[in-house]
Amino acid sequence: MTEMLEREVFGRTKTSEPVYRVEIRGGGLTAKIMTWGAVIQDLRLDGHDAPLLLGFDDFDSYPAHSAYFGATPGRCANRIGDGKFVLDGKAFQLDLNENGVTHLHGGRDNLAQRNWTIVEHTADQVVLTIVDPDGRAGYPGNCIVQVTYRVHGDGEFSVVYESTSDQPTLANVCQHAYFNLDGREDALGHDIMIAADGYLVTNERQIPTGEVRPVAGTAFDFREMSPMKRFDGGEQALYDHNFCLSSERTAKRSVALARSLHSGVSLEVRTTEPGVQFYAGFKLDTPVPGIGGHKYGPFAGFCLETQIWPDAINHEAFPNAVLRPGEVLRQETDYIFSKN
Repeated sequence: MTEMLEREVFGRTKTSEPVYRVEIRGGGLTAKIMTWGAVIQDLRLDGHDAPLLLGFDDFDSYPAHSAYFGATPGRCANRIGDGKFVLDGKAFQLDLNENGVTHLHGGRDNLAQRNWTIVEHTADQVVLTIVDPDGRAGYPGNCIVQVTYRVHGDGEFSVVYESTSDQPTLANVCQHAYFNLDGREDALGHDIMIAADGYLVTNERQIPTGEVRPVAGTAFDFREMSPMKRFDGGEQALYDHNFCLSSERTAKRSVALARSLHSGVSLEVRTTEPGVQFYAGFKLDTPVPGIGGHKYGPFAGFCLETQIWPDAINHEAFPNAVLRPGEVLRQETDYIFSKN
């Protein structure tokens, strides 16, 4: 019989459903996970006082003010142009939850804004699951998503998503943590490396045009460790783009490295996924205090969202984002922390 450890009621949803929070420890890490949004609410590294990611000390701030802090958006993360796609000859229209023109992160009431169920909880691991019902936000099929969070090894936080569906559908979830490896007001003092030769060009709505542009000679070239604080045309470059790691899902490999020059804390990202959305958090302006009373303004944290490329269903040359009955979409990412 699987061991089930203590859980606390961290808050309640608008329908008075309890939101549970559990703690897992291992590999020099301590993580607090809550059922709402499968959110990583807090993450700490032994020997480093500051939290490793952005979040809130109370539950009510999450539904009111969270910019997907530590959450799992889906059923299809990132953007779909005009919320439209055709699958097996049938046209679908999804919820347009971003400025009334774009489908973002699965629409309103997406997986990051609903309560998941704890399946298993041991000292170093927690497993949660949720059902995304047929028709929600316009998606076909009942889609079951399960996430396993585990802390182990030497500073390793492992994330495994498994999705299944009873109809052909779109599926692509990701972990939307905002990292800050030193606890400073902004994360622009970090260096970063992303192992991508190209990135997706986007239009004014942040929808890919279909062009994969080489990073060479641009402000998007992070193939070697470089400052996140980088200027493009005399101003700080604003990053919220998919970096193209591969044309399809692969064996897990190292794809990114971030390091704070102030704290000596580093983060390595290993993943199976073909893309990583590097978002530098420049839109942040959170009106309430974050963990420990910190103010989250522009660049307070950065995201490395490992995923299938955005709007993939509408671009034939992009990686496959269709999940069919009988298949299991398994998306694995390891976040590995260390301190010099």
